[in-house]
Amino acid sequence: MAFPIHRMRRLRVSEPMRKLVRETQLEPTDFILPLFAVPGKGVRREISSMPGNYQLSVDEIVKECAEVQRLGIGGVILFGIPETKDEVASGAYAEDGIVQQAVRAVKREVPKLLVITDVCNCEYTSHGHCGLVVEGEVQNDPTLEWLAKAAVSHARAGADIVAPSDMMDGRVAAMRTALDQAGFSNTPILSYAAKYASVFYGPFREAAESTPQFGDRRSYQMDPANAREAMREIELDIEEGADMIMVKPAMPYLDILRQARERFSAPLGAYQVSGEFSMIMAAIQNNWLDRDRAILESLTCIRRAGADFMLTYFAKDAARLLS
Repeated sequence: MAFPIHRMRRLRVSEPMRKLVRETQLEPTDFILPLFAVPGKGVRREISSMPGNYQLSVDEIVKECAEVQRLGIGGVILFGIPETKDEVASGAYAEDGIVQQAVRAVKREVPKLLVITDVCNCEYTSHGHCGLVVEGEVQNDPTLEWLAKAAVSHARAGADIVAPSDMMDGRVAAMRTALDQAGFSNTPILSYAAKYASVFYGPFREAAESTPQFGDRRSYQMDPANAREAMREIELDIEEGADMIMVKPAMPYLDILRQARERFSAPLGAYQVSGEFSMIMAAIQNNWLDRDRAILESLTCIRRAGADFMLTYFAKDAARLLS
């Protein structure tokens, strides 16, 4: 029966009532904070397009991770900006690379914090692309060797999870084989399985100093117009050995996130990327949006769509709001 027997507003009359029937819950443990490691000491360089986010030297990364642990946040994901770059991304898989240094330091000082490492090459190549470039084209199969070596070096440094974000075909299988052969069969792979060639990565490229020097990444990252293809990408990565999967970006791709949740049982993450963060922050700074509500609503909708966990630059803010 309809109105007046059923009055939907009865369950909205107060905050305790709304909490009682709330379908989607947020917890600080749902969040992963991205951090950018750079050489040096005492470096805390704010990223102009991402207010409140910084390029951090290893000692500052450790301080940030201690705060993350105090706030009860689920963990961090580390990106590296090396001192020098070359055409073969050697800094990505060097045993003393910047991410490897950061992982060791964090695991020494904050050993219980979950540390994920981004496994890619764009921050380390002189041309800014995610793989070996031959005559202007990014080569798939030769790049797999770089990714496998990087994954092993991260695991050797102490990473809890390795996360390939390059979108090369076959990268999960190559990394799984290399990790197993090196004695890291218990190291999980979180695959950026459905990563789109999105305009919303713009601020990140300033943060990671990874803007391509020519062309773009549409020959290997996904076409924003495609949804069925994302399901194929996810299925193939799971078949290759991915333990967890991710959709990136998050809010513009909530339909993809929902489809993935309904189709796959693997743990599912979503990356609220730099452009999403910066748009919300710009609106907040212009007093167009309420800060606290915008942060929590944006994360709630990602969780509601099906994400088990979220990579977000709002991790600390959201954790404080939920405490």
